[in-house]
Amino acid sequence: QVQLVESGGGVVQAGGSLRLSCAASRLTFTNYAMAWFRQAPGKEREFVATISQTGISTNYADSVKGRFTISRDNAKNTLYLQMNSLKGEDTAVYFCATGPGTWFKMNYIYWGQGTQVTVSS
Repeated sequence: QVQLVESGGGVVQAGGSLRLSCAASRLTFTNYAMAWFRQAPGKEREFVATISQTGISTNYADSVKGRFTISRDNAKNTLYLQMNSLKGEDTAVYFCATGPGTWFKMNYIYWGQGTQVTVSS
């Protein structure tokens, strides 16, 4: 069974930074594009960013473009999300996800348990 384990969440002041990690196991990491999603209280889960298998191609939601950076270390089977200039509206549980497909069209069938990010004003 594929395992995705997020870490790095916490409480940060508005304008601050956090780096999330997602450790993947029981899969050939280099075969999978990866993505980050988030879900705020009372809202639906929303797409944040995706990255191709090699890390060359990325895509971001408009709400995080220019502030967040998705990356991966294929030698460590780990996905990252560097979050800068955090805002209150970034408060959410952040999930990493993957599945068959490409970075621009993926069937997300594997999900982590999520890590809480809280941005205080």
